[in-house]
Amino acid sequence: MLCVNARIAVLLRCMPAKMQNAFRWDDARVLLALYRGKTLSAAAKELGFNPSTVGRRVDAIEKSLGARLFDRTPDGAVPTLAGEELVPYAEAMERAAMELAGSAVDFEREVEGVVRVSVPPGIAELLLAPLLPALQTRYPRLRIDLDVRAGYVDLARREADLALRTMRPQHGDLVTTRLARALSLPFAQRALAERLGNVRDPAALPWITYGHELGDIDDARWVASLVPEGSVALRTNSFSAQVAALEAGLGVALMTEPLVAMRDSLVRLRFTRAAAARLPPYPEGSLWIVAHRALRSVPRVAAVWSFLVECIASRETASKA
Repeated sequence: MLCVNARIAVLLRCMPAKMQNAFRWDDARVLLALYRGKTLSAAAKELGFNPSTVGRRVDAIEKSLGARLFDRTPDGAVPTLAGEELVPYAEAMERAAMELAGSAVDFEREVEGVVRVSVPPGIAELLLAPLLPALQTRYPRLRIDLDVRAGYVDLARREADLALRTMRPQHGDLVTTRLARALSLPFAQRALAERLGNVRDPAALPWITYGHELGDIDDARWVASLVPEGSVALRTNSFSAQVAALEAGLGVALMTEPLVAMRDSLVRLRFTRAAAARLPPYPEGSLWIVAHRALRSVPRVAAVWSFLVECIASRETASKA
């Protein structure tokens, strides 16, 4: 730890004097994201901001340093001489910050403490929460902070230690493993499914689906391609509300088997052979576990990672057997 702090101190002393007190690690992250991404949009994707926020941050950095770092052109952001000179210092600060985060491994020997896990709604309630008692039994000194939100957190800024995501991240110094891959299939309450029998006309069923704001989700697209508006029984952006309505027998909905495996009241809908042949291909989704590379080997983080890989991957294997 002292070595890392000393390196940062030396680094700052090597910078131009007028910049030593004005340039911070948060500034370095923005500088590197724009330098590497070339555009505000690419930098925003890397940082988890929106492009206008990145633009304001760059303006603020330039003002505090008293130097222009980028020229905005139709082809993107082009670093000025001052920007180019700052890049090596920013990269050194990045390496030092990663070493600082990774040094946590040297201080932890037991699986204990808090692990912050970011999980999308639905996956939190149906998949992760039911596994927590077994995790606590295995690691009694471990505690979980569950951050349930649709948006992504910034793992590089330690907004969470682990994340479960339905899309594999393409940017950042992150480690990922796919936990599951599954098709979204039509499910219904058991009693409703028995009454319907082998369905001949899927478009005539009462469907539960996402609201128009989430109409670009693959499951919502599948339903929209098949079902007329008059056959939609419920639109809601709340996945939990969809499941509750499904269990109450309001209608049918697309669900993945791993998410409904523990709900005996829900069963796959049956179609006649002719109806099944007319259905569009079912959407396929994936579930990824993600961590920043610097934290992946920290004992408490590694324990939760291994537990989730073991439990969720084994459940997927069992469902396919």
